[in-house]
Amino acid sequence: MAEVFLRRLTRWQAEQQREAMAHLYVTCHEPDGGSREAFLDRFERHVQESDFDMVTANSGAVLVGCLYGYRPERGGALADAFRDLLPADLVVPAGSGRLFVLTELMVLPEYRCRGVATRLRDLLLSRHTADVVAAAVPPGTKSAHEVLRAWSYTKLGEFPAPPGEAWLRPRSD
Repeated sequence: MAEVFLRRLTRWQAEQQREAMAHLYVTCHEPDGGSREAFLDRFERHVQESDFDMVTANSGAVLVGCLYGYRPERGGALADAFRDLLPADLVVPAGSGRLFVLTELMVLPEYRCRGVATRLRDLLLSRHTADVVAAAVPPGTKSAHEVLRAWSYTKLGEFPAPPGEAWLRPRSD
């Protein structure tokens, strides 16, 4: 298997790659396929969020993985959902704009269990100084649960709109 290279994408580059991201999303969610249209709708909204940041993994000319996230807007649905689930000592830092949420992780099946997801996470978070790092995943996403558990994240609970689960990164005290 060819070597995997990581790169950070600007907001503009991410928008230019939307069709490639949608193809990766559908491929990663086979056999169910996931909804391409629903992904593109979410992706379009996410790219516009504050501090949107994205890292991709490529092997040769093939896009094999992607991780992105952003700082949810204070008073927005995602920030409010996390506020209601976070431990009390993290509510103030998260509420003052120091919450970064991982919102999409995709790695092609043949590249899983090779450290690609962890490399994506490390590069993405290397330039963020958020006090609270969390993940928002669709409910019941087995592969996402496995990765988050491997990273020692803890499930905080579920939020209704949009339906999802909140997971919290272990604190690095």
